[in-house]
Formats: sequence, structure tokens, C-alpha cells
Amino acid sequence: MAKYAVLVIDMLEEFVRGRLKAEAAEAIVPNIAKLIEFAHKKKIPVIHVVDSHYPEVDHEFKLWGPHAVRGTPEAKVVEELAPGKEDYVVEKRRYDGFVFTDLDALLRELGVDTLILTGIHTHICVQNTALGAFYRGYRIIVPRDCVAAATPEWHERGLEYMKLFAGTEITTLSELLERLEKEL
Repeated sequence: MAKYAVLVIDMLEEFVRGRLKAEAAEAIVPNIAKLIEFAHKKKIPVIHVVDSHYPEVDHEFKLWGPHAVRGTPEAKVVEELAPGKEDYVVEKRRYDGFVFTDLDALLRELGVDTLILTGIHTHICVQNTALGAFYRGYRIIVPRDCVAAATPEWHERGLEYMKLFAGTEITTLSELLERLEKEL
């Protein structure tokens, strides 16, 4: 039987309601909240994988300007999805949640083999984290209504890329929850 973990990627004030927000991000908050609630009920680990940049240092600033700077309100997970005491938080400084973090070690210590990816941006941090997971041998599931991007085209492009090049299963939240309810 698969051992799951839910990754909540970059659902920060900066990307949901701040300077670099994706308009579609607000719409996925209730879906991710529903998935987190289900995960807690079923004892599935929830891991918030979040941008956390040093001021005036990080390489990404050259492309996006300062964002998600450690210790600022913009770098906090939106209140509706705030990590609970049973959740984990992995800070990252690059798109891929595995690069220069302890995410892989945490997942292996938890015995996880299947990742459910949620968050923003579908075609940037979610996609790159999916590739990082693929390279490390994890099975990947993405509920399409739990990820978002700045445009519908970028969203679809990210989903297609993950499906083709990381073997990602693309589903919906309702389909996933129905299946997991039967399985777990």
C-alpha cells in the first residue's frame, strides 16, 4: 500500500494575495484546506514547502525582485492553510522543494513513497518540485484543482509537462479523495 504525503507548495501571502499573486490562487485555497483536513483525519503527513529568501541575497531576486523574504508578512502561509502543530515546514530558496533542503530526508524518514502536490505556481515551483520528486523515485499525484498559475495557459502547460516528463498522475480533488477514502 502506498504511503502518502501532501505537499503544500508556496501558498504564501506573497503569491496568493501579494505582489506576485496569481489570480487563480485564491480559488484553490478551499480545495487545499479540504485536502489538509482529510490528510489530518487519515494521518497523512502535511508538509508546507515554502519560499523563504534571505534579504538582498537570493538568486531568484534577479528574475522576480525581492519576494517571500524571511520574517516578513509576505513569507507567511495564508491563514486558512496555516501549518498546524502536526504539520512540517520545509523552507526553500529555489523552485524545486528538494534543492538545498531536507525534504527528501524528511519524506524517507516518514516512509513516504507517493506525493500529492498542491500549491502555486503550477508551471514553476510545483513543476520543478515534481521533477525533483521524479528524480528521487517518488510517485506523484497532482489534483488539478489544487494547483494554480498566473494564467490558464501556464497552468495547463505545467500539468502537461509534469504528466509527460515526470509520470505525474493528474486528477481532481474529488476523484482523489474518493479513491483515498476507499484505500486508507
